[in-house]
Amino acid sequence: MRASRRGFLIGTALGAGAVALRPLTAAAQAAPDIAGFDQTQTDVDREAVWKPVSDRKIRVGLVGYGLCQFSAQFGLQSHPNVEVAGVSDLIPDRCAALAKRVNCPKTFESLEKMLLDDSIEAVFLATDAPAHARHSIEAMKRGKHVACAVPAVWGSLEEADELLETVKKTGRTYMLFETSAYHDDVYASREIYRAGGFGKMIYSEGEYYHYMEEPLGSYKGWRVGLPPQFYPTHSNAYYINVTGGSFTEVSCMGRVSDFPQFRPGGNAYGNRFGSEIALFRTSEGGAARMAVCWDMPKMEGETGRNSGEKGSFWRRAFAPATEDVARLVKTLRLKKPPLPPGVDAGGHGGSHGYLGNEFVEAVLQNRKPLVDVISALNLTVPGIIAHQSALKGGELLKIPQYA
Repeated sequence: MRASRRGFLIGTALGAGAVALRPLTAAAQAAPDIAGFDQTQTDVDREAVWKPVSDRKIRVGLVGYGLCQFSAQFGLQSHPNVEVAGVSDLIPDRCAALAKRVNCPKTFESLEKMLLDDSIEAVFLATDAPAHARHSIEAMKRGKHVACAVPAVWGSLEEADELLETVKKTGRTYMLFETSAYHDDVYASREIYRAGGFGKMIYSEGEYYHYMEEPLGSYKGWRVGLPPQFYPTHSNAYYINVTGGSFTEVSCMGRVSDFPQFRPGGNAYGNRFGSEIALFRTSEGGAARMAVCWDMPKMEGETGRNSGEKGSFWRRAFAPATEDVARLVKTLRLKKPPLPPGVDAGGHGGSHGYLGNEFVEAVLQNRKPLVDVISALNLTVPGIIAHQSALKGGELLKIPQYA
């Protein structure tokens, strides 16, 4: 017998009645006024207890303290299994501010200088997006584990191949800090999917809206006029980080923007598109629509939804198709586990602390992290191909597959 939608909607913390949130520390409250940082509500399993996986401390270097101040946003400086052993930013004032923020006296004038310190085991890279792959590769070749802000690569399939090869050759832990991976709805959907509650996914949607009539500040102006699908991970995660699958082909439509940064000569990319809407074929044979838009007024944030053979996650709740699926899902823990004492969930849907903790535990346990290099490339590379499709008027293009 089919379950009624009214009777079997299974809500998560995104619905009414969410549990009270833990107070934010001064570090979390110091986040800059940027879209996403204020999205701190998240639902935590209060019946669970955080248990350390090790009593060892990892010596971590933090690199980059620009507009988003990302090096200090993921709770690494507060994690009981981390010692911040050094900080770096190319701009001396920013480097000093980061050192003060995380209470670390050791500073390096560049990432390259930091990598010469053999006592540092891991680095978190919050450098400019065009340098992410190069910096990650350099760090792993020097024996460091790497956590990196998104995206994994910047418009280059060659860099994608080199990044994957470097992870395989060095055996270092690599993790992309994709915030949507720990949104409450993505976390819950992932648990349901892994338990078989969705079946195969039929249709997925992801949307990343960030209105930028004036481009945000960036090192050497990398954000000015950037092709939307060069920054696709916040939307793509609504399929990739739920199912662990990939996109196999894409047709993408771009909209020419009137904003000055997208006019001829307005940016280094020759890009005219302020919005790019991609239709992907998934590795399960389904479809996914992923939107990245810089010029849609009154639209901000990251969101998405999924529909499978056995149920759908939409309007902030899971709707099972049958009573059997409803009973299955009610046995699952759909709330996120607690974080270590002193580590806040933080912004971007309460994802920051969870990303930091996942990286630390993956290094300590010598295991694959949630957003490993395969997931990172499956999140990033489809956007590169999507932009190529948009430049060709929506031509259907194949997407490289990684394993």
